[in-house]
Amino acid sequence: MVGGRRLGRRFGWLWASYAVGAYGSGLGFGALPLIAVLVLDAGPAEVSALSAAGPAVGALIAVPLAPWVEFRRKRPVMIGMDLVRFGAMASVPVAYAFGVLGFVQLLVVSAVIAAAKIAFGAASGAFLKALVRPRDLLVANARFESTNWSSIAVGPPLGGAAIGVFGPVTTVLADAFSYLLSALALTAIGGREAAPEPAGESPLRAGALLAGWRHILGHPVLRALYLNQVLVAGLIMATEPLLAVLLLRELGFPPWQYGLAFAAPCLGGLVGSRLARRVVARHGRDRVFRVVGTLRAVWLIGLVLVGPGVAGLVTVMAVELAIVVSMSLYGPVLSTYRLEHTPQHLVTRTLTAWSIGQQAAVAVLTALAGLLAGVTGPRPALAVAGLLILATPLLLPRKRRTPRPAPESSGRAAGGVRP
Repeated sequence: MVGGRRLGRRFGWLWASYAVGAYGSGLGFGALPLIAVLVLDAGPAEVSALSAAGPAVGALIAVPLAPWVEFRRKRPVMIGMDLVRFGAMASVPVAYAFGVLGFVQLLVVSAVIAAAKIAFGAASGAFLKALVRPRDLLVANARFESTNWSSIAVGPPLGGAAIGVFGPVTTVLADAFSYLLSALALTAIGGREAAPEPAGESPLRAGALLAGWRHILGHPVLRALYLNQVLVAGLIMATEPLLAVLLLRELGFPPWQYGLAFAAPCLGGLVGSRLARRVVARHGRDRVFRVVGTLRAVWLIGLVLVGPGVAGLVTVMAVELAIVVSMSLYGPVLSTYRLEHTPQHLVTRTLTAWSIGQQAAVAVLTALAGLLAGVTGPRPALAVAGLLILATPLLLPRKRRTPRPAPESSGRAAGGVRP
């Protein structure tokens, strides 16, 4: 148990909901592009469009959703988003069974899933802040972090095996039913959630839509952490397609070694997340932001050194392991700080703005890295990403004195959770 502290039955059901959804998504990782290739015979341009356009449209849909979610009870919203994702994902195997599955449907499903994921995550953050005591937020976020990394380590290899045995839509069906199980776990939480006070303005007005970004950019430490995070996440994710081309095409790694190179290091996420509370207690949060935030950025350049054979495989795994341990230690600390320094009536919109910005950065930097790799090849493009990320620690907050946590009484009340 991460942190060794009991957070109560209701948090246990929330964690169970998160775990079921995470492992379902792990099993279904990359399933839609795979179906596009295997079932619809899609080419590289169509697969790239599916991977980029769907999440981008989903992010746009999430913008007006944020203020709507902010002033509603969060648990019903989370259950609703789970049911929406179940319906969207279940439509794929149904269409496949009747022989009517098309590329447009995959695009729509991808956009719906992306929007629902952002809305669910934002509502979940607000619900968590109201559910657990402030001193337990770091422990709770560390448990979510460890679950996320373990699902990435276990899910994709099992999903690949299931597709090989049972067919291309197997993991999509498993992912769909994981959302049903997640909704049931959320229902089992029980208790009463107070209704937030109605918004004083229309949720679609510019002020309501942009409130999350205004809070982030107006808070000096959150602004620095946000800019650093979107660039680090974007540059790390931008290297994945480049590394796939380098390992599979140029260096001739078999697919199972490629999968192993990414899955096995994710177990390091269990290490980092378990260390988060102890490291913060011993060294302080400011030092974690500076030191661990810097460590996240120094390893990526090592991918340029990857060569063929066992040595190359070990190099990839070592670099990925170092990145994962650093990220999994840093992530819960960042998530906790963000919740502590966001008033309750702005949590949903702040988390939505954060997710949209990060998703947009990943899409843009991945596209730019792909264009560069098309001209120079994957290894020079990896070098550029590795060098650029070395500059990101300059964005981290440097002052040891950080603003005090946002008072719960500021702004409108936002639906606390009553035991």
